[in-house]
Amino acid sequence: MNHDSDRPRHVPVLLRRADEILGPALESGGVLVDATLGLGGHAEHFLRTYPAIRLIGLDRDTEALRLAGERLAPFADRITLVHTRYDGLPDALRQAGLPERGSVRGVLMDLGVSSMQLDEAERGFAYSVDAPLDMRMDPTSELTAADVLNTYSHGDLARILKTYGEERFAGRIASEIVRRRAQRPFTTSAQLVELLYDAIPAATRRTGGHPAKRTFQALRIEVNRELESLEAAVPAALAALEVGGRIVVMSYQSLEDKVVKQIFAQASASRTPLDLPVELPGMGPEFAILTRGAEKASETEIEENPRAAPVRMRAAERIQAAG
Repeated sequence: MNHDSDRPRHVPVLLRRADEILGPALESGGVLVDATLGLGGHAEHFLRTYPAIRLIGLDRDTEALRLAGERLAPFADRITLVHTRYDGLPDALRQAGLPERGSVRGVLMDLGVSSMQLDEAERGFAYSVDAPLDMRMDPTSELTAADVLNTYSHGDLARILKTYGEERFAGRIASEIVRRRAQRPFTTSAQLVELLYDAIPAATRRTGGHPAKRTFQALRIEVNRELESLEAAVPAALAALEVGGRIVVMSYQSLEDKVVKQIFAQASASRTPLDLPVELPGMGPEFAILTRGAEKASETEIEENPRAAPVRMRAAERIQAAG
């Protein structure tokens, strides 16, 4: 593979800021888990910058793992790559011979769709081109977007569109999906985009961005079980950190960021009963929040890498061992 030709389409998001946060935890070595390896841009930087670290890279996409493995070949003796979703982190640690708890110095989670998945039209993630309705991040999994559209009930379709896509017209879109699939099953993104242009009122289309954006997001989240994976993965990542270890999570839509925010808030709260006037020994917060709210990419970075525009970064450090 020609690495140089690959890199322009894979610019790691918020790389400098991620290094500022994770760097102090990695300077003396230890294990960094890249729970969303993608094409390995972040991983390559950290392996090159911190020669004492060992990296465990996770990804559900077998092609991404293959390409990342080629990119990271110079560090082959320091990496372990595992085909799994990010909620498979405990199993990945066990495969690497490490305990599930307190064995890691850093965790990086760069959520959302990878550059490769967006750039390869046949994967069906982009609504701007006609492609099979696939949307699987893991090509070995069974459920596709076409399966969802063609088999889910009206109620389930409306629920997914409303919950995962925050779509105002979820019920109307679901009704149109059910009506049209009775005549012809959904197979391509163009069919769905045409339906959405017809189902969403013109006034909303003029002011609300591309009418397919919310529905495609909802289908992608459902197909890949993204939110339920995240709800399991973040607590597992926090548990894996040793004292002084740090985690960085980059989200790309509000539902992801809400999950991360809530879990971080709980982890950084005191465990002393509210009615006691003093902190009980060993009952203080296990984590300290390292970011002020959710940090965003700068205008300069967005100009250089437009896919950084929606990113929201949160970070935390373990300050006390688990009770």
